[in-house]
Amino acid sequence: MIGRIAGRLIHRGPDHVMIDVGGVGYIVQVSDRTLAGLPGPGEAVALYTDLLVREDLLQLYGFPTLLEREWHRLLMGVQGIGAKASMAILGTLGPEGVGRAIALGDWTAIKAAPGVGPKIAQRVVNELKGKAPGVMALGGTLSAVAGEAAASGGVIETLAPMRPASSASAQAEALSALGNLGYSPSEAARAVAEAAGDAPGADTPALIRAALKLLAPKG
Repeated sequence: MIGRIAGRLIHRGPDHVMIDVGGVGYIVQVSDRTLAGLPGPGEAVALYTDLLVREDLLQLYGFPTLLEREWHRLLMGVQGIGAKASMAILGTLGPEGVGRAIALGDWTAIKAAPGVGPKIAQRVVNELKGKAPGVMALGGTLSAVAGEAAASGGVIETLAPMRPASSASAQAEALSALGNLGYSPSEAARAVAEAAGDAPGADTPALIRAALKLLAPKG
């Protein structure tokens, strides 16, 4: 299993890149969002990867964070969602956006991805809503960025955190704090997702305060 690939980017396609690793060019499928964030040809690049194995195909899919790769794997487990649809959803919403949409039951946000219809979007929300809190709770760990690699770098299967994504980390910490206060994973996830959607740049204390206001009894 190839878990991470690092080398020099030598080609950018409309939905893929080619990365030179020790003289071997690996073609890696990426989302529009990931492609936009990658450097130009000749620059060092590293991506976490997931390998799709079929009788007539071996295809690598690349992600800038472990969090995004985890969502890809979960999305691929939903009936009717293939690799293309998963990449479209992640490219449209990003991993944090996917988590918020599922936690809030917002299937219309999932439907905004190209090629994803309402029935499939609703199925994604229904099948993954129970898993969203767990993934969100791990967000601070899984949001490690692959980072750049030296030109001589090779395929690396040990995935070490490098730079945390603050938004995912803050959501994970807020979710943990609400759990310690006695809220269930599902209600805590909904509140944190809504709070993060209202204030994407909020730090942990701000998210906790906002989520508690949302969880407070009405009337």
